[in-house]
Amino acid sequence: MSMPCIIHIDMDAFYASIEQRDNPKLQGKPVIVGGDPHQRGVVATCSYEAREFGIHSAMSSAHAKRKCPQGVFVRPRFEVYKQVSQQIREIFLHYTPIIEPLSLDEAYLDVSSQLPVRGSGNLIAKDIKQRIRRETGLTASAGVSYNKLLAKIGSDKDKPDGLFYISEKEGPEFVKLLRIREFFGIGPATEERLHAYGIYTGADLLMWTLDELQAIFGKSASFYYEAARAIDRRPVEAHRERKSVSVEDTFKQDVDKVDAMLAILKRQCETLITDCVRIGVVGKTVTLKVKFNDFSQVTRSISCASYLTASSELYSLIPQLLESARVKDLPIRLLGIAVSNLNTIDDADWRQQMPLL
Repeated sequence: MSMPCIIHIDMDAFYASIEQRDNPKLQGKPVIVGGDPHQRGVVATCSYEAREFGIHSAMSSAHAKRKCPQGVFVRPRFEVYKQVSQQIREIFLHYTPIIEPLSLDEAYLDVSSQLPVRGSGNLIAKDIKQRIRRETGLTASAGVSYNKLLAKIGSDKDKPDGLFYISEKEGPEFVKLLRIREFFGIGPATEERLHAYGIYTGADLLMWTLDELQAIFGKSASFYYEAARAIDRRPVEAHRERKSVSVEDTFKQDVDKVDAMLAILKRQCETLITDCVRIGVVGKTVTLKVKFNDFSQVTRSISCASYLTASSELYSLIPQLLESARVKDLPIRLLGIAVSNLNTIDDADWRQQMPLL
């Protein structure tokens, strides 16, 4: 059986690039797409010129304004972004029907069956990139490998307009050299926790047995164990329907103060709404997950009559959910929030409220 060939395509600063394409006056300028800096907005994305000032998604718009006073703030035009995203998907369909979109601006493609006809994954990725540029005026970066983990990491290696290939032979050695933060799915809180155990690179992670990792990380251990060996068994899932968007943090030290919990949850709300913007969805149901230091877990949910379009709206529900979930007087080792009951973001009310991201 031949080795699978997976391509991960990630559009470069997608929303901001569309704004610069459609308005030549914005080209070469630090463009920031998101909420109003004079209100409680956050950055959805920004151009590469803005990133040079240290601006990134989920940062408050007010903070971005302070870091880059000359930044040009632009309200999102989701109807346009969705149209361009659909145009790019039509390009993908010329190469394979096995497409797993992750958001409006990125997707996995399984092109294994196309190799006998088209030659190699590199050639296919290069052709896709050229066609995207020709038909949309935008650039994309591509990662090509034998599994989703490596393809995803590869697409981020030479941004913007990059193409990075990792062969089966190169995979295990490539992963050894990665910093832990470069593994997809490992956020700042998990990175800090891994650092506490002396795990800074893929090579460090490789030294741990599955049993040792399970004793510390529970169900997540198998992911870390296989990722350190460049293994990812997940198939590209065509027509996958997203059910929820979530964010969670496992803490290096257990949290026992309610104020500290709420501060963490407020930041998670901002991140979650920004992720919803990037993915192109909005939801009505909020679920809070709490894991205590005895590893017991509690979830609490609430559904709203209208879609949650601002982090302030989302956070307003959190204190009552947290109070309901704290069924034990124990410190907490994990907090997470999920939004479900999803719809697309082309709803008129959502667009009207975007400055309040």
